[in-house]
Parts: sequence; structure tokens; C-alpha cells
Amino acid sequence: MRNPTSSSSFSFAAAPQQRPPEATSAVSAVPLSEFGREMQACLARKPRRISPKFFYDAAGSQLFDRICDLPEYYPTRTELRILGERAGEIAAQIGPGAEIVEFGAGSLTKVRLLLDALESPRRYLPIDISGEYLEAAAERLKADYPRLAVQPIAADYTMPLVLPAPLPGAGKRVGFFPGSTIGNFEPDEALAFLQLAARMLRGGGLLIGVDLVKDPARLHAAYNDAQGVTAAFNLNLLRRANAELDTDFDIDGFAHAAFYNAPKQRIEMHLVSRRAQTVSLSGERFGFEEGETIHTEYSHKFTVDGLRALAVKAGFRPLAVWTDPERLFSVHWLGA
Repeated sequence: MRNPTSSSSFSFAAAPQQRPPEATSAVSAVPLSEFGREMQACLARKPRRISPKFFYDAAGSQLFDRICDLPEYYPTRTELRILGERAGEIAAQIGPGAEIVEFGAGSLTKVRLLLDALESPRRYLPIDISGEYLEAAAERLKADYPRLAVQPIAADYTMPLVLPAPLPGAGKRVGFFPGSTIGNFEPDEALAFLQLAARMLRGGGLLIGVDLVKDPARLHAAYNDAQGVTAAFNLNLLRRANAELDTDFDIDGFAHAAFYNAPKQRIEMHLVSRRAQTVSLSGERFGFEEGETIHTEYSHKFTVDGLRALAVKAGFRPLAVWTDPERLFSVHWLGA
């Protein structure tokens, strides 16, 4: 699951397969949005899968902020603790006058710890797919940091971006990627994103938060909270489709399911059809059998050595790494 900020398998998803027999065709008069095209492709292939970046409309972003405050959801508070306790050491690695590029920025919570510790940061470039949510968060940050240039960018950060030229006299350009959002990628997608980031940040570096392999029971609890907020977050994807795409998902006809796949060291999150049913989109109908799922998210877990090896393969130089006493979570400084 992303940081309280993300996006995630993202834009590197496989091309849709041939439409199954139960889908009937009709031509839509209105061109579909990116979300609509992705949902249509998801429904037309088996197994069904859609990028978790579409979780993050305004309602989904607010639900994720609630997840981050849950007692079971350790990643956010653990990462905040590491950032708070090690802020001085992190700032020393980054240096003065830095420009911070945050990938999947959302509510802009964690970056405040970084900004408070840095020496004269010059500019902050938060990137997030949820433009409305990002603009509101950026306005709050501008009010609290009036001397900092804040330039929000509403975009899919997994795609190649042309960033503004560095400000005159600026220090390093540093990426900030907290929340273990890297875990939402498939391994080849994670490598592709890190390679992209290494090129964008050449001469600077990347500060990245990474969730670590741990007791499966603790992982299960983090994605199946007692209050049902994660379930609501998952099901909100269908509510968004009904509102934006005029689909007719029966929300009560689907259930949240999340489990830890130990051999692959990842949480898998799905929406499970409770019964046989059909869903329509743009004049096409798609059938679900009872128990059939839409796969909505992976959350891969890492070892410290595994992440460092991946970073080297992507073109980074692994430098400092910080963890909490229980080794639940890690924050890595990678030179670009």
C-alpha cells in the first residue's frame, strides 16, 4: 500500500488479453478516461487485475489517511519515527539548498519532517495522480513554509516526466518516496521505476521507505483491520467506477480479501465476487462467477540486502540505511 500520499502495479501493467466469451460488444459514444480504459481492460481479461493507482480519488485518499492512523497499520507510524529520530543524519546526507521531488505525494505529511531538518531547502515538487487532493495539500504546505517554493505536479509519476529546470544555486535534486510504495510494483516494474528515478535524479539521490519481511500474522492484521477501513478503501474502487464510469457494480456483491503470500513475500489484495453476477461498462456486459476476483494491489516486502541489490541494478549507489529497533521498516539513502 502506498504512502499517505500513493500511486502503485502502475503504468507497466501487461496489455489486455482477448475479451472472454461472456463480454458482449457495443460501441460507446463517449471516449473513456484512462480509468475507464483500464477498467474495461481489467474486466475483459482473466485473471482480472487493475492498477492500485486508481484507488486514489479524493474519497480513496481520505480513506488511506484513516488507514495510516489505525492501530494495526504499523508502517506509517514506524516510518515517521525513523524519519523523526534520524532527520539530522538524513539532512547531512542530502546537504543544503536541496530540491525535493516527492513521488506520490498525497497529503504531504512525512515530507514536513524532512523539510524541518534540511538546511535552506529551495523547492518542493510533489507529484501525485490525484490532482484535486494534491492542490489542497500543497496550499496547506505553502502556508506553513512561506519561504519554500512549492510547485505541485498532477501526473502519473511512473511515466517519464520533464521536471522544471533546477533553480539557480540549488543543491542536490533529491527524490522522496516514502510509505513502501515501491512494494506495490511487480519486481520488473520496481526495477523500471527505480531506473527512471535514477535518470531523473542524476547527481542527487533518492530517500526511499521500504517495508521489511516480518511475522505473517502482523502483516495480515495490517491489511485486515478490525474497523474495516481497509475494506472500505478497497471497495471504494467500485464506488468510484460507478460514479465516474456509470458502471453498475453491486458494492454489497463484493468482499475485501487480503492475505500474505509467503513464498513471494507479498500481501495480495482482491475484491471477491460473492455470487454469480454481471457488470456493465460502456454497453458491454462482463460476467463474474462466485468467488472470482479483481486483483487490486500487491504490497511486496523486502529485506535490507534485497532492496540494496535492486537499487544497484537500477543505477543507484546504496549509502546509508536506517531501521527501527524491531526492524519492521527501513529508510534508505541511495546516491544517483
